[in-house]
Amino acid sequence: MNISEKEIRGFYDSDPHQENIIFSTFYMLIFIIAVPGNALALWAFLHQHSMSPSKVFLMHLSVADISYILILPMRIVYHLSDSHWPFGHVLCQLAGFLFYLNMYCSLYLMSFISLDRFLAVVLPMKSQSVRKATYAKIVVGILWATVIVSMSPILFSKKNMTNNSTGTCNKLYLEKTSPTALASTVVAFILPLTTIMVSYILILLKLRTVKQQGRRPMKHKAVRMIILIVMNFLFAFVPYHVSRVIYIESHSHGHMTAASRESLGRANRITSALTCVSGVLDPVMYFFLNRAYRDRLLKLFWKRR
Repeated sequence: MNISEKEIRGFYDSDPHQENIIFSTFYMLIFIIAVPGNALALWAFLHQHSMSPSKVFLMHLSVADISYILILPMRIVYHLSDSHWPFGHVLCQLAGFLFYLNMYCSLYLMSFISLDRFLAVVLPMKSQSVRKATYAKIVVGILWATVIVSMSPILFSKKNMTNNSTGTCNKLYLEKTSPTALASTVVAFILPLTTIMVSYILILLKLRTVKQQGRRPMKHKAVRMIILIVMNFLFAFVPYHVSRVIYIESHSHGHMTAASRESLGRANRITSALTCVSGVLDPVMYFFLNRAYRDRLLKLFWKRR
């Protein structure tokens, strides 16, 4: 069935008011919870006297979260305005850029944390010369530079006068796709996923042989880390990438009904919103994995009582 441009625009412009209220409320809750949690975590990391590779990765994970959480108010205004983007073309591009920057830096930083734990648990002696904060900072610097360069085309895409005049922002939920989007999405997601899963399988196999009383705290910490990162990964990032692959693949063929387009668009928006949950789950991970953050948070709450 052939779909006219008018029909397609009708579906995209008919986002129910209730859906916009749900999205805006969701982003408000994420913002209120995630900002203080990540700000306190970053402050705690910056005031630590000694740094380990895992602390370096956790600190930059909080930076990635904050860089994205601080633009959530623009999404809130967008949905409170019933899907109208009042901020112009430049901020539309910046919102899409920071979405990808945060997400893929977070994914790879989680994989680095997993790899660091693998080296500490499975190869503790052999990895001593590699597990240094200096090397971790170099790796993180390369990661930021790589992701920034890879995502920079979003910042320099051509201005679409039609979208700007109707107050829409395709970059906000990346509604437009390109021929290379599918391959880059799959590759960017599969690499950290594989690293995390292989690292944790090898860690769990190693932990099965740990029986000494003195090494049980290390075992418990490793198990907590596995549970927290896997939950974060599965809840915040897997749904988006599964939905995104289906979205890109379906749009590349071009033969869809208007109802299918709207269903895929809604799934794309919902799973995109779910990635923000990582900004709430990460401080929970810091609490269990970093003593300095845990001590400062507990001290803050005890002072208030």
